[in-house]
Amino acid sequence: MKSWNASRIGMVSGLLLGFCACGGGNDAESGTHAGRSHAESATQNEQGGVSMRISSPAFEHEGTIPQRHTCEGDDLSPPLSWTDVPEGTGTLALICDDPDAPMGTWVHWVVFNIPPDAGGFEEAVAPDAEPAGGVVQGRNSWKRTGYGGPCPPPGKPHRYFFKLYALDGSLDLDASATKADLEAAMKGHVLADAELMGTYQR
Repeated sequence: MKSWNASRIGMVSGLLLGFCACGGGNDAESGTHAGRSHAESATQNEQGGVSMRISSPAFEHEGTIPQRHTCEGDDLSPPLSWTDVPEGTGTLALICDDPDAPMGTWVHWVVFNIPPDAGGFEEAVAPDAEPAGGVVQGRNSWKRTGYGGPCPPPGKPHRYFFKLYALDGSLDLDASATKADLEAAMKGHVLADAELMGTYQR
């Protein structure tokens, strides 16, 4: 994996918030998730201390995702923030998916090469936004770039997992990358992870 240049990271951190401001169906990807309590949403680092936490001012862990962030609303990506990124992190990656989709896990968002000091995303990251400093949005299960909000069929609530990964370097992937591509590239390079889960029902 490629290492981030320290001066580049410092320059990018000021740009990232500007960048951030700016299912159901076929081709679902398989996978399963186990729900966690709020306390368990932070993982442990190699030293046994709390490593990372991810949260959103829009909804609580295991709470309902507001309609504005779904296909029934404005379909805007929710604001996210994270803390306690472990020392030695080169970049961060984010995956949002729904393991309850009828065709298998449906991928809503793939983002990678996020600077480790970014701190989060503002609401409404534009799908066609020009990445700042190497940040890349990959392809979701609609075969589109960027965020696609919850859009479950009528019935029981679905769970939507926002999973953050701290990596030991950057990834040599582009905007055509899928969740499967990202997971393959991250293998053996994850320093820590954390997750936030929200629900939505139609």
